[in-house]
Amino acid sequence: MKAYDNILGLIGNTPLVRINNITKKQKIKAPIYAKMESLNPGYSVKDRIGVSMIDWAEKEGVLKRGGTIIEATSGNTGIGLALTAAVRGYRCIFVLTDKVSVEKVRYLKSMGADVVVVPATAKPGTPDHYHETAARIARETPNSFYPDQYAHPANPAAHYATTGPEVWNDTGGKITHFISGIGTGGTISGTGRYLKEMNPKIRIIGADPYGSIFKTYKESGRVPESTPYLVEGIGQSLPVSNANMSVIDEILNVTDRESFDYARQLSRQEGIFCGGSTGTNFAAALKVAKEAAEESCVVFIVCDTGEHYLSKFHSDEWMKEKLLLEPQRITGGLIAETKNGTSPKELVFVTPDETVGDALERMNANGVTQIPVLEEHRSVGSLRESFILTKLLADREMLNAKVRDVMDKSFPVVEVDTSLAEIKSKLQRSPAVLLEDFKRITAIITRSDVLDIQS
Repeated sequence: MKAYDNILGLIGNTPLVRINNITKKQKIKAPIYAKMESLNPGYSVKDRIGVSMIDWAEKEGVLKRGGTIIEATSGNTGIGLALTAAVRGYRCIFVLTDKVSVEKVRYLKSMGADVVVVPATAKPGTPDHYHETAARIARETPNSFYPDQYAHPANPAAHYATTGPEVWNDTGGKITHFISGIGTGGTISGTGRYLKEMNPKIRIIGADPYGSIFKTYKESGRVPESTPYLVEGIGQSLPVSNANMSVIDEILNVTDRESFDYARQLSRQEGIFCGGSTGTNFAAALKVAKEAAEESCVVFIVCDTGEHYLSKFHSDEWMKEKLLLEPQRITGGLIAETKNGTSPKELVFVTPDETVGDALERMNANGVTQIPVLEEHRSVGSLRESFILTKLLADREMLNAKVRDVMDKSFPVVEVDTSLAEIKSKLQRSPAVLLEDFKRITAIITRSDVLDIQS
């Protein structure tokens, strides 16, 4: 019978997958390979250090039966620790910032962990900062272990012992460039050190978000003030001891837009469903491969799964809200679904047999100045408040008239997947357009709705 003793046996030995469609479109000849860490049982590269740091704590006697593991995390290290804790019977408390996706928070809770969420805006060294909060909870909790992944030697050691040899062996020693993000520093430092020992000519490239301090720190030794960025799990506001700058040859900055765009491209064009930090790594890998010789071998880390970010950058609505969605992906359906708070979410309409008074009352109640006239879910006309009020000044009795007797022509009707460009074109000639989904009018888009998404 072939079986693992427990889930921890599935950690590591993740495969390399060649990138094909994206490199072909960009006419990149140097091969790029994805190290599929999202195929670990906890769906991230952090599974490796979760078990490694707990192994160390058990060996050193720091973590005893019934103990509690407490860590500051952006989610994935917490999941890696919780995975091992579940197998070995430990309690977990994790401190995350409110920047972390709701999927990761729910994942940790579903594994039995207690989760403490603190503001992402808290400065390092202040009581509300997530590192300080985790350290305080550890001090106050008997029989606890605070790994501190940013400084724990078992973090880079795990990658030196496993990730580095796997990449070397799976490329047959042909790897020329290794690209990884820099968060705790463990992946790039441990893997990079092993690869450099095997071949000092291998280039170790750090992929880092704009706003993080690592590029400036590497190049000048100066620690700049960090600025906010949206990518989770990589970058820092201060240097961390596990980030060994002597191993890293170069650091490339990548924007949030590039990170999310390339993560989405990997999902749609290569079938690699991944997180934003993977997009950061891949963006850097593309920059490297464009300038590399054709016989080069570029490897980047797929840090985790896109399932951890379904409510974030894998959501068109979230991308639109952050003004990061590429214009060609904004459709009528998306505009309607993400209207601002002042626009009615449900379609407001009247039927031809209702009265003008009914229509005026409905417009006033919903704060709209124009309304479609629908019959059996089809558009047959429209009414505008200015038109009605002008007529009422001349004839008060018009309030009792049927809508069908005074309505204007219908607003243009388009499908829900109609592009923003086409909708804008129709709004040049009409104050609103109606959205149709399977022959049913479901929403209205006005000029102000389109202006809102461009502000």
